[in-house]
Amino acid sequence: MTPKQIEIIRETWQRVAPIGEAATELFYSRLFEIDPSVRPLFESVDLPLQRRKLLQALNGVVDGIENLETIVPTIREMGRRHVGYGVTAAHYDSVGGALLWTLEKGLGEAWTEEAAEAWSSAYALLATAMIDAARDVPDGGGTDKIVA
Repeated sequence: MTPKQIEIIRETWQRVAPIGEAATELFYSRLFEIDPSVRPLFESVDLPLQRRKLLQALNGVVDGIENLETIVPTIREMGRRHVGYGVTAAHYDSVGGALLWTLEKGLGEAWTEEAAEAWSSAYALLATAMIDAARDVPDGGGTDKIVA
């Protein structure tokens, strides 16, 4: 991540964070719309709690984006944990698509090509760390058996 990308992520997140609850509702609605295969993963999940966890995770990523090495161990642990939830490698693409769409909707005109590139880069780094860690999980780590 370049310093400019980090700056863009921080600036854009400051605009989205105040509408975090609405943004996470949009995110999950979009995720279920573009990839219905994820819906069963959330059947027994308290969605309001899950939305709060997502917001907390995004806040943590934005807070730690300047020093990714400090948050990567936590991200890798999430990747390993998600294997048990049934997440697959394909789900990471769906989650990324839903996240970028949500940010675009939340930011409106502030969603620029630079913002899209910065957030895409950040998500790619984090998703890769999660997928790589999931591969380390016995009996769950093939790229077709990863959870996000």
